[in-house]
Amino acid sequence: MPRLPGNRQLADVAGRAIHSLREISYLPSEERERLYAGILPLRLFSVLGISPRTLCGPDGLKRVRIIAPEGMGIVRIEVRRQPSDPDTVFFLEISDTHYGQMELSFCIIADPAAPRYDVDKDDAGRNNYFSTLGRNIPEELRAMAEGLFPNQTRRGLHLFGEFFPIFERFVDSLGMEMIVAEPLTYDNAIRYERYGFDYITGKRLMLEIDREFRPGGILFGRLDGSNPFRMPGAERTVRGRSWAIHDGIMDEAWDEVRIYKTVGEHAGIDTFADRNNEGGNH
Repeated sequence: MPRLPGNRQLADVAGRAIHSLREISYLPSEERERLYAGILPLRLFSVLGISPRTLCGPDGLKRVRIIAPEGMGIVRIEVRRQPSDPDTVFFLEISDTHYGQMELSFCIIADPAAPRYDVDKDDAGRNNYFSTLGRNIPEELRAMAEGLFPNQTRRGLHLFGEFFPIFERFVDSLGMEMIVAEPLTYDNAIRYERYGFDYITGKRLMLEIDREFRPGGILFGRLDGSNPFRMPGAERTVRGRSWAIHDGIMDEAWDEVRIYKTVGEHAGIDTFADRNNEGGNH
C-alpha cells in the first residue's frame, strides 16, 4: 500500500490495482502513455511547448516517445525538442527488480539551447559509452571549463528536483517501498545523497574518498597540477573531485557503488559535508 500522504494505489481504468511496470506494459497504449506522461515534470512541457494531453508540439508532431515492450518490466521515456533531434532533452530508463523494487537506471536532463560538448564520442565520432571505450580529452576540457560534470554533454535544466518527488510518488503508488540506483560518477552519488539515498555498497569508498581528498590524504597529494583535471583546490568541490576521479586519480576504479532510497524517508547521508557551495549544471 502507498506510504506517502494523500497517495493512492495506481489502478487501470477498470479499477484494477497495478503493482509493477510489467503490469502497466499490458495496458492499452493510450492508457500506458497517460500513466507515464504523469511522471514528467510540468515545467518540461512548458519549456518545450508540449501538450501534456497529446504529448505533441504546436506542429502536432509527437515530442515524447515511450518505449514499454509488452510483458517486460522496463520503460524508456525520451523527450526531444524536435522529433528529428539526435539528442534528448529528457531521458529516463526505469525497470522492475526481482525484489519488488524500482530501478532508476538513467535520468538525463539537458538544456537543448546550451552548447554541446562531445564528451560522449571518441575521435571517430562513435559513442564511447560514458568514457568506458575511450575519452575525448579536448571536449572534456571544454566542458569542465564551462562548469559541467563528467559525462555531461550539455548543461542541465535544473529539473531533477521537480522530477524526483513525482517519480517517488509514482513508485509509491505501485506499492513499492524502495528505489535503487547505480550512480555512474562521484557527483551523481553526492547528488542522490541530497535526495535521501543511502548506500547498499560503496559507502566505505565514499568516506575514503572524502578522507583522502583532505590535507595529508593520498588524493589531496595527487592534485599536483600535472594536468587540468588534477589542479590544487579541486578537492573543495564536488565537481573538482568528480573530474579528478574521472581522470583516474584513485587506485581503484569507480565501480560497484549501489544506492537505495526507502520511499518517504530521507537517509540523512552526507559523505562530503563541508564542500564548497557550487552552482550545479544539472
